[in-house]
Amino acid sequence: MTEKDARKELMRRANELSPTVHVGKEGLSESLEEEIMRQLKKNRLIKVKVLSNSEDGAKETAAAIEESTGSVAVDVRGGVIVLADKRTWSSLCQKKFRR
Repeated sequence: MTEKDARKELMRRANELSPTVHVGKEGLSESLEEEIMRQLKKNRLIKVKVLSNSEDGAKETAAAIEESTGSVAVDVRGGVIVLADKRTWSSLCQKKFRR
């Protein structure tokens, strides 16, 4: 499975999810990073909502989250970031489907 196919599959799975972490005007704090890591460990795929009063935009926040938590930002649309943990991402990229 290519990275494009893996991204499509994770977006399909994330379609039913609602954001569970909200980044506000305080930005990305250490406790928020810990919460994201805790939720990724438990659920493997989460959505993060970047509120309009946040100091950084969604793309900058997604890059900072990727760097600090070791996760993969699957998609950034508007103020919503879809995050997957590294295990899920790498296993989907390596998976081969029979057709």
